[in-house]
Amino acid sequence: MIGFFEHQYLSYKKTHLKNLIALAKADGELHADEEKMLYVMGERYGLKDRQIASLIRSNKPIEFQVPEGFEDRMNQLYDLIIMVYADGIVEESEVAFCENLMDQFAFRKEIVNWMIEMFDKGNPPTLEEWENIKTKAKDFII
Repeated sequence: MIGFFEHQYLSYKKTHLKNLIALAKADGELHADEEKMLYVMGERYGLKDRQIASLIRSNKPIEFQVPEGFEDRMNQLYDLIIMVYADGIVEESEVAFCENLMDQFAFRKEIVNWMIEMFDKGNPPTLEEWENIKTKAKDFII
Protein backbone atom coordinates (compact mmCIF):
# COMPACT_ATOMS: atom_id res chain seq x y z
CA MET A 1 0.00 0.00 0.00
CA ILE A 2 1.30 3.42 -0.93
CA GLY A 3 1.28 6.03 1.81
CA PHE A 4 0.09 9.58 1.32
CA PHE A 5 3.57 11.10 0.96
CA GLU A 6 4.73 8.34 -1.40
CA HIS A 7 1.65 8.99 -3.53
CA GLN A 8 2.37 12.73 -3.52
CA TYR A 9 5.99 12.15 -4.59
CA LEU A 10 4.88 9.75 -7.35
CA SER A 11 2.42 12.38 -8.55
CA TYR A 12 5.21 15.00 -8.54
CA LYS A 13 7.47 12.74 -10.66
CA LYS A 14 4.68 11.99 -13.13
CA THR A 15 3.86 15.70 -13.42
CA HIS A 16 7.52 16.47 -14.07
CA LEU A 17 7.61 13.86 -16.85
CA LYS A 18 4.29 15.07 -18.32
CA ASN A 19 5.79 18.55 -18.58
CA LEU A 20 8.68 17.07 -20.58
CA ILE A 21 6.26 15.14 -22.78
CA ALA A 22 4.40 18.39 -23.52
CA LEU A 23 7.66 19.91 -24.76
CA ALA A 24 8.59 16.81 -26.78
CA LYS A 25 5.25 17.02 -28.57
CA ALA A 26 5.42 20.81 -29.04
CA ASP A 27 6.53 20.48 -32.67
CA GLY A 28 3.59 18.20 -33.45
CA GLU A 29 5.42 14.89 -33.31
CA LEU A 30 7.37 12.78 -30.87
CA HIS A 31 10.73 11.81 -32.36
CA ALA A 32 12.26 8.43 -31.46
CA ASP A 33 15.23 10.12 -29.74
CA GLU A 34 12.88 12.27 -27.69
CA GLU A 35 10.94 9.19 -26.63
CA LYS A 36 14.17 7.46 -25.60
CA MET A 37 15.13 10.50 -23.54
CA LEU A 38 11.70 10.49 -21.85
CA TYR A 39 12.31 6.88 -20.79
CA VAL A 40 15.78 7.78 -19.47
CA MET A 41 14.39 10.69 -17.47
CA GLY A 42 11.38 8.74 -16.25
CA GLU A 43 13.61 5.92 -15.04
CA ARG A 44 15.88 8.48 -13.36
CA TYR A 45 12.84 9.52 -11.34
CA GLY A 46 12.03 5.93 -10.46
CA LEU A 47 9.07 5.48 -12.78
CA LYS A 48 8.46 2.07 -14.32
CA ASP A 49 8.47 1.58 -18.10
CA ARG A 50 4.73 0.92 -18.10
CA GLN A 51 4.09 4.19 -16.22
CA ILE A 52 6.27 6.11 -18.66
CA ALA A 53 4.61 4.46 -21.67
CA SER A 54 1.16 5.27 -20.29
CA LEU A 55 2.06 8.93 -19.89
CA ILE A 56 3.61 9.15 -23.36
CA ARG A 57 0.71 7.40 -25.10
CA SER A 58 -1.99 9.35 -23.29
CA ASN A 59 -4.12 11.50 -25.59
CA LYS A 60 -5.27 13.71 -22.73
CA PRO A 61 -4.20 17.32 -23.13
CA ILE A 62 -1.26 18.10 -20.88
CA GLU A 63 -1.63 21.17 -18.73
CA PHE A 64 1.88 22.28 -17.84
CA GLN A 65 2.31 22.55 -14.09
CA VAL A 66 5.05 24.84 -12.82
CA PRO A 67 7.03 23.45 -9.91
CA GLU A 68 7.13 25.42 -6.69
CA GLY A 69 10.38 26.91 -5.48
CA PHE A 70 13.44 28.11 -7.31
CA GLU A 71 15.37 24.80 -7.10
CA ASP A 72 12.47 22.76 -8.50
CA ARG A 73 11.85 25.27 -11.29
CA MET A 74 15.55 25.22 -12.21
CA ASN A 75 15.61 21.41 -12.19
CA GLN A 76 12.55 21.36 -14.46
CA LEU A 77 14.18 23.91 -16.76
CA TYR A 78 17.35 21.77 -16.82
CA ASP A 79 15.33 18.78 -18.01
CA LEU A 80 13.43 20.91 -20.52
CA ILE A 81 16.71 22.04 -22.09
CA ILE A 82 17.90 18.40 -22.18
CA MET A 83 14.68 17.60 -24.09
CA VAL A 84 15.27 20.48 -26.51
CA TYR A 85 18.52 18.73 -27.49
CA ALA A 86 17.13 15.15 -27.35
CA ASP A 87 16.73 14.71 -31.10
CA GLY A 88 19.86 16.70 -31.93
CA ILE A 89 17.85 19.57 -33.40
CA VAL A 90 16.94 22.73 -31.51
CA GLU A 91 13.48 23.41 -32.94
CA GLU A 92 12.12 26.95 -32.82
CA SER A 93 8.79 25.54 -31.58
CA GLU A 94 10.55 23.92 -28.62
CA VAL A 95 12.45 27.10 -27.77
CA ALA A 96 9.21 29.11 -28.05
CA PHE A 97 7.43 26.56 -25.83
CA CYS A 98 10.09 27.03 -23.14
CA GLU A 99 10.13 30.82 -23.51
CA ASN A 100 6.35 30.95 -23.14
CA LEU A 101 6.63 29.13 -19.81
CA MET A 102 9.10 31.54 -18.30
CA ASP A 103 6.46 34.01 -17.07
CA GLN A 104 4.93 31.16 -15.09
CA PHE A 105 8.40 30.23 -13.79
CA ALA A 106 8.91 33.88 -12.76
CA PHE A 107 11.94 34.10 -15.08
CA ARG A 108 12.66 36.39 -17.99
CA LYS A 109 12.39 34.45 -21.25
CA GLU A 110 16.04 35.20 -22.09
CA ILE A 111 17.05 32.50 -19.63
CA VAL A 112 16.06 29.84 -22.19
CA ASN A 113 18.61 30.88 -24.83
CA TRP A 114 21.17 31.51 -22.09
CA MET A 115 20.71 27.95 -20.85
CA ILE A 116 20.77 26.52 -24.37
CA GLU A 117 24.19 28.13 -24.77
CA MET A 118 25.27 26.70 -21.39
CA PHE A 119 24.34 23.21 -22.59
CA ASP A 120 26.64 23.58 -25.61
CA LYS A 121 24.97 21.41 -28.24
CA GLY A 122 23.37 19.00 -25.81
CA ASN A 123 26.30 18.51 -23.45
CA PRO A 124 24.82 19.26 -20.05
CA PRO A 125 26.99 21.01 -17.49
CA THR A 126 28.71 19.08 -14.73
CA LEU A 127 27.14 19.11 -11.27
CA GLU A 128 29.58 21.81 -10.14
CA GLU A 129 28.86 23.90 -13.25
CA TRP A 130 25.12 23.41 -12.70
CA GLU A 131 25.39 24.86 -9.19
CA ASN A 132 27.13 27.94 -10.66
CA ILE A 133 24.52 28.22 -13.39
CA LYS A 134 21.71 28.13 -10.82
CA THR A 135 23.40 30.94 -8.89
CA LYS A 136 23.76 33.05 -12.05
CA ALA A 137 20.19 32.20 -13.10
CA LYS A 138 18.90 34.27 -10.20
CA ASP A 139 19.71 37.29 -12.38
CA PHE A 140 16.85 36.20 -14.67
CA ILE A 141 14.17 36.20 -11.95
CA ILE A 142 11.37 38.63 -12.67
